[in-house]
Amino acid sequence: MKEKEQSPHNKNPSEDLDPFEIEFLPKFRKNRGPEQPFINEFGVVIGDYDYESEHSPLEQWSTETDPAVMAGDQWVHPFKDIGFQTTENRNYFEQGIPPQSGIMMHPDKNVAYGYQKGQEAANEDSQEESEGEES
Repeated sequence: MKEKEQSPHNKNPSEDLDPFEIEFLPKFRKNRGPEQPFINEFGVVIGDYDYESEHSPLEQWSTETDPAVMAGDQWVHPFKDIGFQTTENRNYFEQGIPPQSGIMMHPDKNVAYGYQKGQEAANEDSQEESEGEES
């Protein structure tokens, strides 16, 4: 029996996709990087889901480890990442529907309170007024 060969660009969504992979639109497949697992500059295999690599900073973590050592594209597989499974990412990469703005905003909380432009001056004025009322 001859095995059927498929181009990674012509995959049927129900075939050959691993649990962290999605069916990218053709426009999102260009120049993404390798589809197969790769070894990053720290000697850690990215894309095989074996995150217990002996060279990984996660396996050598201490209070002196700077978390920034694990930041950057060299830690993310361009085709196989659990983040692609979110509804927003699937809508965008598989259907071309851009994410809604303001997803991470708090509609009833001003998280910038006290740090807005001019807020410092307003705080000083209100503090002077309250000090004047106490005398």
